[in-house]
Amino acid sequence: MTSRQQAQWVLRAQCDDREAIEKLLGSVQPALARYIRALVGARHADDIVQEVLVTIYRKLSSLSSPDLLRPWMFRIASRAAFRYVERERRWPDRLRDDEALADIAAPDVHDASRYVDQLLEDDRVTPACRAVLALHFKEGMTLPEVAAVLDIPLGTAKSRLSYGLAALRRRHRTGADHD
Repeated sequence: MTSRQQAQWVLRAQCDDREAIEKLLGSVQPALARYIRALVGARHADDIVQEVLVTIYRKLSSLSSPDLLRPWMFRIASRAAFRYVERERRWPDRLRDDEALADIAAPDVHDASRYVDQLLEDDRVTPACRAVLALHFKEGMTLPEVAAVLDIPLGTAKSRLSYGLAALRRRHRTGADHD
């Protein structure tokens, strides 16, 4: 959810307040960087984050409601990251989320965040699945919000989340068998 302070910065920035735009971009940059790193990896994330921040700056006047900042900026970030992935053709057609996730077992409840991080860093998990996992688990969005940000059907968001949860369960079972 967009904070009250961010909403105020949006309104001020839309009135060409330079200080407000700097504060706004500074406040959203960490979340955008975390999300984009989850999709494309750390090596290329900084360039994409900069591209997204420039796009937000240039298009901020078109944002109809300050409360929509978070979904709007994550949609911009998703599109930029997916364009990058498509340009780089980093994901072979034969690789599927379920194949990549099959080898990753689920954690116990206490280590869930660490294992989600591992899933987000696993090159075998496609960016489409990573986007759902990152927005849901790291950014705290509901599945309907995730589906809206990514412009995908709710069922697609649910199935991508299901792949991730199944992988986490498998990791937990595999880890429990070795204790």
